[in-house]
Amino acid sequence: MTATLLDGAATARAIKDELRPEIQALSARGRCPGLGAILVGDDPASAVYVRSKTRACEELGMHHETARLPATAATDDVLAQVENYNRRSEIHGILVQLPLPPQVDVERVLALVDPAKDVDGFHPVNVGLLVQKRPRFVACTPAGIMELLRRYGVPVAGRRAVVLGRSDIVGKPMALLLLHADATVTVCHSKTRDLAAVTREADVLVVAIGRPGLVRREHVKPGAVVVDVGMNRLEDAELARDLLEEARLREFVKKRHALVGDVHFPSVKEVASAVTPVPGGVGPLTIALLMKNTAKAAALAP
Repeated sequence: MTATLLDGAATARAIKDELRPEIQALSARGRCPGLGAILVGDDPASAVYVRSKTRACEELGMHHETARLPATAATDDVLAQVENYNRRSEIHGILVQLPLPPQVDVERVLALVDPAKDVDGFHPVNVGLLVQKRPRFVACTPAGIMELLRRYGVPVAGRRAVVLGRSDIVGKPMALLLLHADATVTVCHSKTRDLAAVTREADVLVVAIGRPGLVRREHVKPGAVVVDVGMNRLEDAELARDLLEEARLREFVKKRHALVGDVHFPSVKEVASAVTPVPGGVGPLTIALLMKNTAKAAALAP
């Protein structure tokens, strides 16, 4: 058996196509959705992510701005930029690109974002609303995964779901969304004993642990649906030979790097019924849902 590929890129394009008329209607009313990003430091991956998000804004005809602060910025510098975006009516959504440098107090920064502009879904108010099953803005990656499962007709209600990872950004909101969709949910993490025994119980397995190729064939129940949230830059040639299929390995030899997930794709695709690729799986969905949340924030603005 070879798994069906869950095409996140195609699903993201469909979501953006559905958003276009909504954005056009808002703009016609003088309420063009606006996204304000804050990028601190010169981390290459963060810069790529922000560029991808601003390109999506341009593609959809949305207003966007990026405030770039130096890697030496203090907490107060970042807070001042958040307050600036909070005040401005043309900015409907605020994106604080994570991770922030170690000297910046992440909790203070995220807590200062106006909950009505918190399109990343990280503010305690929005997290609380999600817990109560009254979501306003939901973290974009888990929300995108739920869209992917829905559009591919993957049943969730009554099924066993396992989430590998307990981060505030993916693992915890993912578990809540699956629970609200009537799945029976288990969350695994670094202290989980006999991990493979737990993950093999999953009908739906979501992997967001940040370790390339961790989940292999022996971790997956035959016929399970596997969603790989991992985004790991691979530069080790020996590891590449283990994790990459032939075509991607040839590409790795040319470029000397590749993007891989937390799932060992070559072995898992032989046992799962469906699996997301990396790249082209969850990543594009995260950006599409950020656009959707920003349009929603503009529609809800007073």
